[in-house]
Amino acid sequence: MMVLQQIDGVDLLVNRAQALLNKLLGRIRRLGSNLANRDYSMCWQRIGLWSIGLCMIASLGAAHADSRQDEVDNEIATPEFYAPEDTLRAYVSEALDKNPAIQETLGRYRASLERVDQVDTLPDPVFTFVQAIRSVETRVGPQINTFSFSQRFPWFGNLDLKGQVVMQEALAEHQMYRARQQDVIARTKRAYYELAYIDAAIGITREEQSLLEHYEALAQTRYATGQGLQQSVIKLQAEITRVVNRLEILGQQRHSVEARLNTLVDHAPERPIPAIAQPRLPDVEIDLEELYALGLDNRHELKATEERMRKSEKAIELAERDGWPDFFVGVGYINVGDRSDAAGIAMPPPDNGRNALSFSAGITLPIYRDKYDAATREASETLVAERSNYANIQNEMEFSIRDEAVRFETLREQIRLFEQALIPQSEEALRSTESAYETGQLGVLDLLDSERMLLGVRLVNARYYTDVLVALANLERAVGTRFPR
Repeated sequence: MMVLQQIDGVDLLVNRAQALLNKLLGRIRRLGSNLANRDYSMCWQRIGLWSIGLCMIASLGAAHADSRQDEVDNEIATPEFYAPEDTLRAYVSEALDKNPAIQETLGRYRASLERVDQVDTLPDPVFTFVQAIRSVETRVGPQINTFSFSQRFPWFGNLDLKGQVVMQEALAEHQMYRARQQDVIARTKRAYYELAYIDAAIGITREEQSLLEHYEALAQTRYATGQGLQQSVIKLQAEITRVVNRLEILGQQRHSVEARLNTLVDHAPERPIPAIAQPRLPDVEIDLEELYALGLDNRHELKATEERMRKSEKAIELAERDGWPDFFVGVGYINVGDRSDAAGIAMPPPDNGRNALSFSAGITLPIYRDKYDAATREASETLVAERSNYANIQNEMEFSIRDEAVRFETLREQIRLFEQALIPQSEEALRSTESAYETGQLGVLDLLDSERMLLGVRLVNARYYTDVLVALANLERAVGTRFPR
């Protein structure tokens, strides 16, 4: 079958070359009469037109790659993402516009587009001038100098195929640019949610500090009236000091997360960010099969690998076609002077000093087959590797979807438990302990235990709240598009 395809290709080459030769020979004959009449201006004009015509014929094969490049003019598209809060949406939009990592991948994508014109264009033509030092004497006179123009033409369709290979890589770079956008969206959301948690923790801790200061004032009063112990006052003061220390730690953590968020939006790390209210939880149902399908349709790393698989398929075809010959076409013009010898002067020949025009054609001989076979094997192995990479990315995607979905469901149930049971119970226990402490039935240690219990429950609930939102952001990153829809 391969032999038959090669024979058909050779027949096509012969037919096309024969048609081109017939046209050129007809024009050479007409040009010969112009040379005989010394119409040099017409001669050079036609040689120039033929040169342009040869380049135009060969450039037709690259039109397909150019059309593919025109299809990706709208590469800078804002991806869809879930952000019901205006503040979060503003941060994400700013990160998409300014983040240096996104600009880097966009630059690499645009640079890859510029490679198309570098590979699907003909090699430069060759113009040659030869000046004879000692003229070659002929019957019609000495050959003074020679002008020639030649052009190399790859096998039919090879330029177009090279352009397609490079274009597929550019399309893969475009998908990696979109993947980087999704990555920055997820990182911005995580930083935003973490900052919201720290602000919530600072608020809860300050409420605890205020409550402890109230207990301290109450203990001071009881001690002053002889109803309480100084030890209770000291323990409450120590607890207040512990809370103040926790506030300092939270402040340091806030500076760190604040710097991270500023870096993502390309601002100075020390730029202050106002306090962020904890976002509300969306009401969303998790369907794993739907998320898997969504990921297969939208995950940009998968799309990039698909483009590279198509590139490898084109590269295999190109490697096989590289073993076909290239061909050359050229025209030459020989400037012949009048005979200056005695016989030539006495009896000049009818075509004395007549200039000569020549046409040349040739092909390369791709006889060293090892390098062509090795190129084909290389492209085939690359295709196998890309298919394995696709399967690996798909597996990692499905793992991430399932892992984050389970995390989301578990945390959401934990939040329901805390809000419906643990927090109300801890608040009721603290109120009961306060009443017992005021009447002297319980000591300050019991009061501190109840207060610590409520504080811990509220902080854990705030942490779970943030972790649920982070799980949603990770799910959105895993599927490659807005989630929840």
